[in-house]
Amino acid sequence: MSNQNEKQHDFTSPANHQQFKVINNNTLNNKWIRLNVGGSIFLTTRSTLCRDPKSFLYRLCEEDPSLGSDKDESGAYLIDRDPTYFGPILNFLRHGKLIINKDLSEEAVLEEAEFYNITDLIKLCKQRISDAERRSDPDKHVYRVMHCDENELTQMVSTMSDGWKFEQLISVPYNGFQTEYLCVVSRECTNSIKMMNENSDRAKLIQQKATGM
Repeated sequence: MSNQNEKQHDFTSPANHQQFKVINNNTLNNKWIRLNVGGSIFLTTRSTLCRDPKSFLYRLCEEDPSLGSDKDESGAYLIDRDPTYFGPILNFLRHGKLIINKDLSEEAVLEEAEFYNITDLIKLCKQRISDAERRSDPDKHVYRVMHCDENELTQMVSTMSDGWKFEQLISVPYNGFQTEYLCVVSRECTNSIKMMNENSDRAKLIQQKATGM
């Protein structure tokens, strides 16, 4: 019985206590990762960096030999990128939200997200950039003038789609007895490139109608 009690309390001996500390330290080392990004040290968990299995950081944690990653004297992985933009990247992996200071550029965050190949963050950055461009370029209207005869008018108006709406109908006498129409339609356009294309099409259409008349 005494031997059994001795075995139960054997872990309190100095040698076994030291062994317990080593095992515990190894467990912590496996859980936590140090990164040296452009000279700044970041400490985070392995599970955070492995959030996206296709990312550069996941491959780094898995010690992918194709990366050829180096470590500094403290054992931190060396990454030659701007540490200012790594903070938002790391926080996104932690809680799934993109929070950046006003003095930081979303375009630059997108560039870093593409470098680290974090798919969800890339999509989010592109969406936010697109929304910002849309807010800075308020909705405009594109107009089209369409030429039709009386038989075609009803069908044309009833089949309008893609956001087009009827604006005005102008009757144009033709051959003294048959009436034809110029139908003006419009739609909102938020993309400046599409706006230019639509205006170009409209100009060509008006020129064709003017030549026909």
